[in-house]
Amino acid sequence: MRYEFCIIGGGIVGLATAHALLRARPGASLVVLEKEAALGLHQTGRNSGVIHSGIYYAPGSLKALLCAEGMLRTKQYCRSHGIAFEERGKLIVATSPLEVERLAKLEARASINGIAAEALSPADIAMHEPGIVGLRGLLVPSAAIVDYKQVLEALAQDIRQAGAEIRFGVAPARIREEAGRVTIDTSDGSVQAGQLVACAGLQSDRVARLAGLDIDFAIVPFRGEYYRLAPRRDNLVRAMIYPVPDPGLPFLGIHLTPMIDGGISVGPNAVLGLAREGYAKGQFSVADMAEMARFPGFWRTLGHNLGSGLQEMANSLLRRRYLAACRKYCPGLEIEDLTPMPAGIRAQAVKRDGTMVQDFLFIEAGRMLHVCNAPSPAATSALPIGERIAKRVLSAEHAPA
Repeated sequence: MRYEFCIIGGGIVGLATAHALLRARPGASLVVLEKEAALGLHQTGRNSGVIHSGIYYAPGSLKALLCAEGMLRTKQYCRSHGIAFEERGKLIVATSPLEVERLAKLEARASINGIAAEALSPADIAMHEPGIVGLRGLLVPSAAIVDYKQVLEALAQDIRQAGAEIRFGVAPARIREEAGRVTIDTSDGSVQAGQLVACAGLQSDRVARLAGLDIDFAIVPFRGEYYRLAPRRDNLVRAMIYPVPDPGLPFLGIHLTPMIDGGISVGPNAVLGLAREGYAKGQFSVADMAEMARFPGFWRTLGHNLGSGLQEMANSLLRRRYLAACRKYCPGLEIEDLTPMPAGIRAQAVKRDGTMVQDFLFIEAGRMLHVCNAPSPAATSALPIGERIAKRVLSAEHAPA
């Protein structure tokens, strides 16, 4: 069957793109191809559930711009669809002199990005969060929590009601652009579309290569391991509690996050994934590791981040080290408070020179647009990301060949 639009990938960015296209072009024929049997089995369904404020991101970057808009839009969407969210706020805590310096820079960045934030003294921290200690704190009241699987299901319902089709268990095997169309050969026959958008997450580089694109990056999976605090700790904190991040890394550190179901998660750390979709601890894919080993950027990024990587690995192997990272700002936690939760895997685009791509990365080619890097805060930013993609796709549709 021929469609006007085909989306590869049924995560939150893919469905937000479908949503935006159908709002801009009511009645358009659109199909979403999802290789799994259900929605939300990868990054969308395996994250901290945070609606981010955008405080971390460089002023003027796509991350900063899309996150600020995405925070407002996500809350608005949740209200209009009856999806529960809670504005708990985010407390970033400095526990060393170096972190105090970095926190001051974050406070300045918040001001530039137009984000309300309140600097806290140690006494202020204790007043807001009695179980938390630190040399300085920065409170961002607008940060919130939500279950992104519920947002994803609402988007799926919206696009189905607008006439879209979601096909499960369908993976692309070959993609080729021909006269006036893109043909996607799949595990369930061929699909033809006027325009293709690939939002393939952990498989984005492979899908780009299937389409014949000459790319200079590869996806390196980073496994994020979480714990859930024991039920007796459900009221330990009200706000999300974050350490001050290392500005040289794209990860935010191990944090305490109240969840919409009433519990509190701890994590994630960030260790090299031994399989792109290997969520069980120790899961290993010979094919995935061999592919990474052939990519020079993999070895270069390991070399650039050897020290932090070894620390993260030690935290993964030794639960007491993981606990020690949390106790820097939450000294009352005990080892028995940490109970395992399902892990997540972040799709991190790495360039050939070993540089981790920090911002969103889109590649346009003819009748195709590939979302090649959509790191956190992609879930928060999904609605404006989808609109930005839809505008590009609709503009390209009328561009001369």
